[in-house]
Amino acid sequence: MGPPLVAVPSPAVGAKVSEMHEQATIPLPTPTTPLVEQAVPALAPIPDGPPVIEVADLMKTYQMGDITVRALRGVSFTVRRGELMAIMGPSGSGKSTLMNTLGCLDKPTSGLYKIDGVDVSRMSDNQLAAVRNRKIGFVFQSFNLLPKLTALENVELPMLYAGARDRRKRATAALEAVGLGGRIHHKPKELSGGQQQRVAVARSLVNAPSIILADEPTGNLDTRSSVEVMQIFQRLNREQGITVIFVTHEPDIAEHTRRILRVRDGVVASDDIVAEPRIANPADFPTQDEMDALEEARRAAATQAVVHHDRPHEQPRDRPKEGKGR
Repeated sequence: MGPPLVAVPSPAVGAKVSEMHEQATIPLPTPTTPLVEQAVPALAPIPDGPPVIEVADLMKTYQMGDITVRALRGVSFTVRRGELMAIMGPSGSGKSTLMNTLGCLDKPTSGLYKIDGVDVSRMSDNQLAAVRNRKIGFVFQSFNLLPKLTALENVELPMLYAGARDRRKRATAALEAVGLGGRIHHKPKELSGGQQQRVAVARSLVNAPSIILADEPTGNLDTRSSVEVMQIFQRLNREQGITVIFVTHEPDIAEHTRRILRVRDGVVASDDIVAEPRIANPADFPTQDEMDALEEARRAAATQAVVHHDRPHEQPRDRPKEGKGR
């Protein structure tokens, strides 16, 4: 477990974060064995240790004119260090509000929220920013990469904000770990959707977080790219013990985890263990090049069929009648 969180006064936040980053190390795999290219064994069992997250009777209300919206209505659960879990729920269920609260992007109206045993629900905005930088890595559906920066520069950003040292070395190691060592100088427009999401995963790793919050991380990806991203998350969880929490509406993505917490109408509707989680194996799906080749062959066949159908049929020539000369 890392150093305990301390609710420091606002002027000291920057110094505390910088000090932490100077001492931080990232236990990333060696570049010769990138996470996305390794075979994935069975998931690790649910850990039996201290909770990294404790939520008790969490409430969140919004005032919209004369209407009071109760987004969270007394949510309670714990997440143990090293868990791999998903939060699911329909639109308007409160799962996005819960995600924002867990990520210290919003404050609850009432209730208790602890990270590593420290109550963060009453911290100031500056203190919450320090917690986000130290303890939480974010991965979003839309990647949130800056288009004018290279992959390497995008991954360096969280460390730049924190004043960390060895930014270039640590960012390179994170990109190599997700299989993008050969594309560190590419800009987002030069990368596929799956590669952009891997850059986002690498960016979430560089501050050595205790928790990764992934909000619909495969929502904009094709099937194979989705499985590649899930493979990376499963490895990070199993080999480095990083707590990973997905927010998703896709049941097949949630089934890659060990636990599914379902939210409905602002409360926890169910909290279930996944008996047989799916193991992410990209080899089970065609590559993008293979899909492109299949699509090209399909189009060529369709074009040939149209040409054959539209070609005028030749009429048989009239034979000369017998007994008549030319």
